[in-house]
Amino acid sequence: MTGEVTVTGFGVRTAFGTGAEALRRGVFAGVPSFAPTTRFDTGPYRTPMAGVAPEGPDAVEDWALRHALAQCGADALDMADLPRGSEAAVLLGIAGDCTSVTRYWRNADSETGVPEGAVDRLADAVPARLAELLAGGLGLTGPRLTFTNACVASAAAIIHACRLISSGRVDVAVCAGGYLVEEETFGKFDSGRALSKDGMVRPFSADRSGLLLGDGVAAVVLESAEHARRRGARPLTSIVGWGAATDAHHIAQPHPEGVGLTRAARQALRLAGDPDGATLGYVNAHGTGTKYNDGAETRGLRAAFPERAEAIPVSSTKSTTGHMLEAAGVVEFVITMLALMDGVLPPTAGFTTPDPECDLDYVPNEPRPADLHRALTINAAFGGANTALVLERP
Repeated sequence: MTGEVTVTGFGVRTAFGTGAEALRRGVFAGVPSFAPTTRFDTGPYRTPMAGVAPEGPDAVEDWALRHALAQCGADALDMADLPRGSEAAVLLGIAGDCTSVTRYWRNADSETGVPEGAVDRLADAVPARLAELLAGGLGLTGPRLTFTNACVASAAAIIHACRLISSGRVDVAVCAGGYLVEEETFGKFDSGRALSKDGMVRPFSADRSGLLLGDGVAAVVLESAEHARRRGARPLTSIVGWGAATDAHHIAQPHPEGVGLTRAARQALRLAGDPDGATLGYVNAHGTGTKYNDGAETRGLRAAFPERAEAIPVSSTKSTTGHMLEAAGVVEFVITMLALMDGVLPPTAGFTTPDPECDLDYVPNEPRPADLHRALTINAAFGGANTALVLERP
């Protein structure tokens, strides 16, 4: 690695609100965000619950991805004190805005099939278009790239940015991701019986029954350490390791031994100069709260650092935010960064009965003070994709 990668700014928006303080009040306090959503009719589904912002159905347009990404991107640039018009790569992890597609077909004119303003709204549904809108709105010049590989999309964007920066191909990158709860994806997860029926997410607990979806949008500014020093920027954290691996075990189920996760984590740890995980003080888990994921993830972590697995606290913040799909990687990256900055471990909320297959320290229900030096955040996606990022406190 020829160049150190630092983080100098971020913007984040979840069901708890906008900014770091909202995460501290919600995620770090172990308060679940789940409530019945009124964005669409949930009558046909097994549950009405999701981690959605409380604005109600009339405010959905304000939560359109183009607006939420622009806000988080602007917040990240302001925190980094990076002026508009800077040369920076823009890398986005997203699936597009399904809300606009649903609205298009429901409002389509019976004769023409095209409602007024539909073309403008449908632009939000094209992932590459959203990256262009974000870069253009922030006045950023540089390469643009969009990742659509499901729940690792925004983590993959961060990893690619780290490769660009560490190799000297760019000095600055803005990485972002977004997902907002909408009916199309909600219905798909419901039909797959993946949603929790009792309105709670209990990762790693014996009585866990599934996941819930949640709103999430975030952006982070990554820079080479030298570039940040030249302009007097204060690094919030460094990214010292990253890894990605695909086990291709199944289209939807993780490998039962967490093979891809283990490979990604080992790659990241080797790059960080710590193949055994000796310096790790915390792992932000993928932790969906499903029967398939949590046991496989536990076994994957044990294989990644077999000598230290029991000593490293692991928590799932999806127990409070819900699963933010394409945005999970970047939002959980911000959460992990705050854990390092604040010296507090976010808990696994809703934890009840221990599961013999999930036998690590999951920081149950209450935040925990911790003097952290390094932390690992991991994500997984359909098709066996896995990502891992090692963060270090400056």
